[in-house]
Amino acid sequence: MLLKSLMSSTLAAALALTLAACGGGGSTAADDVPTLRRGISAKVDTLDPHKSSAQWENIVIGDMMIGLMTHGQDGKPVNGMAESYETTDDGLVWTFHLGDYVWSDGEPVTAGDFVYALRRIQNPTIASQYASLLYVIKNAAKVNSGEMAPEELGVRAIDDKTLEVTLDYPAPYLPGLLTHYTTYPVPQHVVEQYGDAWIQPGNIVTNGPYKLVYWRTGDQLVSEKNPTGFGAADVCFDRIVYYELEDQTAVENKIEAGELDINNAFDGARKAELEQKFPGWPHTSPSLITTYWSFNSTQPPFDDIRVRKALAMALDREFITRNVLTSGYVPAYSMVPPGIDNYDVVRPTVEWKDMPRADRLAEARRLLDEAGYGPNKPFRFEFIHRSTDDNPKAAPVAQQNWAEIAPWVDPVIIKQDTKVLYARLRQSDFQVADGAWVADYDDPLNFLYLLESNTGQQNYGRYKNPEYDALLAKSNAEMDLKKRAETFAEAEQLMLNDYPITPMWFQVTKNLVDPTLTGWTDNAVDQHRSRYICREGMKAE
Repeated sequence: MLLKSLMSSTLAAALALTLAACGGGGSTAADDVPTLRRGISAKVDTLDPHKSSAQWENIVIGDMMIGLMTHGQDGKPVNGMAESYETTDDGLVWTFHLGDYVWSDGEPVTAGDFVYALRRIQNPTIASQYASLLYVIKNAAKVNSGEMAPEELGVRAIDDKTLEVTLDYPAPYLPGLLTHYTTYPVPQHVVEQYGDAWIQPGNIVTNGPYKLVYWRTGDQLVSEKNPTGFGAADVCFDRIVYYELEDQTAVENKIEAGELDINNAFDGARKAELEQKFPGWPHTSPSLITTYWSFNSTQPPFDDIRVRKALAMALDREFITRNVLTSGYVPAYSMVPPGIDNYDVVRPTVEWKDMPRADRLAEARRLLDEAGYGPNKPFRFEFIHRSTDDNPKAAPVAQQNWAEIAPWVDPVIIKQDTKVLYARLRQSDFQVADGAWVADYDDPLNFLYLLESNTGQQNYGRYKNPEYDALLAKSNAEMDLKKRAETFAEAEQLMLNDYPITPMWFQVTKNLVDPTLTGWTDNAVDQHRSRYICREGMKAE
């Protein structure tokens, strides 16, 4: 189908009706094209890389846009728009040399596109949820706060093919960070022409192997091959369909009907059952993902550390991970997951990790008594949790755990659409809330920065401790990786002792993958770009 035809609403509707019939291996139908059908676990709010903060949106964005670096098939950083780079001895100035790449409208991708993009994400009017991830760039925090002009940001185009990035402190993890969508270039000429609508079908211009051609909110998105995009010559599938599937029954029905090739989640407690039902489909692997629950410490009663600590202690992580969650999940008593790079120290943990559960409950009751709660003043609070993955199963167990503290503890659990829940988290509109963090890059800072006072919207409970901030600042200035790790450990222990969050479990990746697909590689960051995926008997054309 011609891309231009998709601008017609009639033909767009026709496309929607025929998508389910488009088999992954292609068919004899004249209008069929090789199609990969991917399930994503929630509704897409935005595809603007400077406004997104969702892992499921990244699945779509990462197929269309390429940064200086990109994910390899194994999830490790490899060269993207940058063919090479070098850095100064102090690790503060990085110079990237761009290859000869073009946007899908034929305009060249230049160093100026990166300068424009990196300034744009720090523009206060964009209100990017992820702006703080890039505060490593010189003056980024001050540009984002409006204290400095965008031109003061530490990025400049030496020429069309040479980009210089100056950092506020050394960042050995920078190549990994540059795979993240917040660092992707955006086409200035298109953004300025269409404004927020630049990401819509018919307007969007991309530099990756796919380009959005259809988007029906709450249902599906469709991208088709961008012939001039990075890696396009090697792709097997000419079309990618992304289904916004939150309901696991719908996922299984689509697999049974032969209408789905990949889904980015499944009910982990049913892994053995799913393996019998769909042999070879379930995939799990160790990952850099932490589920942690946040306390809103800006409002009573959660501004009282005794209340936060009591609720953290009462949760039976061992029971939840053993009996409710996916096989392979492990209880978490710290924020930074095991296996992360640059953290070779004795790991911090909460002080009561090895305390028997009965003793934990007794101490939790004592803390709430001390905070003024009891039979004459019941403690009632609200816990919101995600509607996807294993989270709805864990929530009732948590409710029971908290109720076991005392008869006058009354927790109320509320299931929220995952997209809505994260919006509430960013607005700090909750008392206690479920959430998780998937590593953007392989370094402890990517988890610990979430609790820094200037992080903004992703510091969900608005935790603020100047000593914690000072320790992270100290780690940023440290070139010795051993000393840097020791400072991280000191900071993490301080934060854990303050209970702005309660870590719950470390996850494994969970995907359902048609075993006839090739090119899929399980990896800790759970990144699987469609350009690497093929099917037995198929080849790139």
